[in-house]
Amino acid sequence: MASGGGPDTPTPVAAEDAPAPTRTDRSPAGLLAVAVDAWRTAGRGERLLAGAVAGLVLVELLIALLAEPNNFDSQTYHLPKVEHWVAQGNLDFWPTAIHRQVTIPPGAEYLLLHLRLLTGGDALHNLVQWAAGVLCLLVVARITAQLGGGRRAQLLTAFVLASTPMVALQATSTQTDLVCAAWVACAATLVLDGLRRRTGWGTLLALGAATGLTAVTKTSGLIAVGPLLVLWGLAQLRLVLADRAPAGPARAGGVARTVGGSVLILLVAAMVVGPFLARVTAEFGHPLGPPRLRESIPMERHDPASVLVNALRIGHTAFDTPLAPLRRAGAEAIIGGADAIGVDPQDRAITFGREIFPEPAWYPDEDRVAFPIAGALALIGVAVALARPRRIDSGQAGPLRAYAVVTLATVLLHTAMIKWQPWGNRLILYALVLAVPLAGLWLDALLRRHARATAGVAARRSVATLAAVTVLATSALAGVLALSYGFPRRLVGAGSVFTTSDWDTRFLRRPQWADEFRWAAASVRDSGARRIGLVQQNDNWEYPWWLLLRQPDGGSPELVALQSVLPERPPADPASVDAIVCTGSRPACAKLVPAGWRLEFRDYVGYALPPGR
Repeated sequence: MASGGGPDTPTPVAAEDAPAPTRTDRSPAGLLAVAVDAWRTAGRGERLLAGAVAGLVLVELLIALLAEPNNFDSQTYHLPKVEHWVAQGNLDFWPTAIHRQVTIPPGAEYLLLHLRLLTGGDALHNLVQWAAGVLCLLVVARITAQLGGGRRAQLLTAFVLASTPMVALQATSTQTDLVCAAWVACAATLVLDGLRRRTGWGTLLALGAATGLTAVTKTSGLIAVGPLLVLWGLAQLRLVLADRAPAGPARAGGVARTVGGSVLILLVAAMVVGPFLARVTAEFGHPLGPPRLRESIPMERHDPASVLVNALRIGHTAFDTPLAPLRRAGAEAIIGGADAIGVDPQDRAITFGREIFPEPAWYPDEDRVAFPIAGALALIGVAVALARPRRIDSGQAGPLRAYAVVTLATVLLHTAMIKWQPWGNRLILYALVLAVPLAGLWLDALLRRHARATAGVAARRSVATLAAVTVLATSALAGVLALSYGFPRRLVGAGSVFTTSDWDTRFLRRPQWADEFRWAAASVRDSGARRIGLVQQNDNWEYPWWLLLRQPDGGSPELVALQSVLPERPPADPASVDAIVCTGSRPACAKLVPAGWRLEFRDYVGYALPPGR
């Protein structure tokens, strides 16, 4: 799991770490030999950390392969988006009542599209997030090395991240947060490469690609990439100014190259995200989509008091624990403090939708589970790196402090720009991934200081080490419990991937809908309908129709929307379809059913057929 810092980046090794063998053979056999040598020279603690990380990753892979996609948002817009592309043979927009199918950046779905075309189904869809999780582990280990951490520090970093319940649960899903976090981490490690040496053209292209991939996957990730790029630019200019060459053409050329490199990064990023932004702008007149999207998630108030209240609420949800009295006390303090400074803690301008603060977030649900252990370790790491970087003793106080500044800036910008919401923990996952190398470095320094302690302070060091080991053990337990009992994919208990049928697994979020979808789809199929109209609201499930109404030869059904929120794309005429399927609202469906048609509706799902069918 240990990762180096690149060919030109030295990786200091702690005194107690066994020296890693030096090899130049980068073939698979050579890399395997390096891994074997590293394992042989590793201490018991390092082997335990590596084994725990590998075990978590392999169990996640098992769940990802066994479980059918059952994430709520994926049923609504992630997976229907892929099916629309397959059906129409291009990436163009389509009439729809669910604006998120076309307005939310589609970077992760581009990856799903390749799997869909290669396999003809969704059996491997969970592997995209699983692979993103593995990439996050590898890159944060490399970042730790770039900041001066040895092998143990890298393993500690990977362990803290791998055992975080949000990471463990998302690694088996078709959500998009780990994909975004992976691209942010890639941008971070490329930026760190540029702190001590001039960036080459290949790295500039890679940095531009990482920026563009972040933007096209989840726009909020740019909150981290922006400060990272500023850090890269300042570091490159510092290198130019520190060059011993006399001022004049050579130095001016260096500045020009940095400016040119910055432009190249932006151009490459624009090439990646530009086509999607162009489609959104052409459709809605704004690159960020319709007003309802621009106003629902971003903060609408930016005065210091509102930002402070928003930050406190986000922190309360991120650090939630099963201790209900602690949760209530914290929430009451935040609500009381907000009232004291004249801010409504439920103000819609700083709160998503109709949600009410607080909401429990401690339980292992992929959409909202808190990360108090990893978050606390990350905060401590950031604080130590800012205030006393030499306590970490990485030998690279300058880059360490600069990286901590960027991490802190990312968190502050997120709380100033993104409204609080009950599932906001997954939205800030990219910031946690960015910060966790500092946690690994701090933990490693804590253990190293104990090993070097003199007899006079041994007892005090032992207490610190015992606390660190206890925290790591608790973190491991949290990761194991998340995989064992997490929702909506788990190893044991009700809903286990071993005992639950494929179809029921898809509906673990809403089991009461499973039979309704089957009932309606069976009636529509029996009618011989080929062109089927969709009636639904913005948060309704569409994906089950693509599975149930698929053609006998496996081809995509012809599903057309009878409502559309896209101003330039009118919906289909109800008279032009052979059948109608509905979700959510019987009155909304009844308004669109042609006169004389038979409408059948249960609690959530309904269908309508013309006379004679």
